[in-house]
Amino acid sequence: MTEAAELPPAPEQARAVFGDRFADAVRYAELLAEAGVQRGLIGPREVPRLWERHLLNCAVLSEAVPEGVTVCDVGSGAGLPGIPLALVRDDLNITLLEPLLRRTNFLNEVVELLGLDHVTVVRGRAEEVMGKLPPVHVVTARAVAPLDRLATWGIPLLRPYGEMLALKGDTAEEELKAAATALSKLGAVETSILHVGEGVVDPPSTVVRVEVGESPGGVRFAAKRAKAARTGRTRRRR
Repeated sequence: MTEAAELPPAPEQARAVFGDRFADAVRYAELLAEAGVQRGLIGPREVPRLWERHLLNCAVLSEAVPEGVTVCDVGSGAGLPGIPLALVRDDLNITLLEPLLRRTNFLNEVVELLGLDHVTVVRGRAEEVMGKLPPVHVVTARAVAPLDRLATWGIPLLRPYGEMLALKGDTAEEELKAAATALSKLGAVETSILHVGEGVVDPPSTVVRVEVGESPGGVRFAAKRAKAARTGRTRRRR
């Protein structure tokens, strides 16, 4: 396939970033360039820049993720940033959350092929799985939605005092200002913009960090979460 032929060799930085998992990162890049394009998960024009713009851009998010935490990658799509993050951080317990069947099929194939035992694929929308999935320490997302809308999906999935890490571009500061009121209502207590991947990707990846207090999602979602938990306990007793 011409798409596979257009995939450039892995840059030297990839060896340092992925370490022992470098061969798996190469296989993942090949899968994106072949099956990913064929199934419409990424555009053919993205193939020549898969390493810099996608794999490395996502892998460096690991700089912002604490050790040994649970992570939910919302709207995971073709596995970005969840799969690169999983390849560089086997200390994390990662859930790839994606509503579309063709994408979850691809994700399951990748997880099995690469032996990512610390990764689980869940088909569903964030608003549907709240209360069904255990709350996580960190929610990640990339190119899913504007920050205010993304926050309404991602923040309610967090544990108290968790954080959402959203990979954004040049609009990060603008989106953060526009979303300030919405974030406050959702229980955010602190926000910041981080730049990760210095010396690995140029320019460095921009990450919006949203830290929450004891009520992720605010009062409205606290009640919804409690109701979902009660329903879950009732079902288990049956």
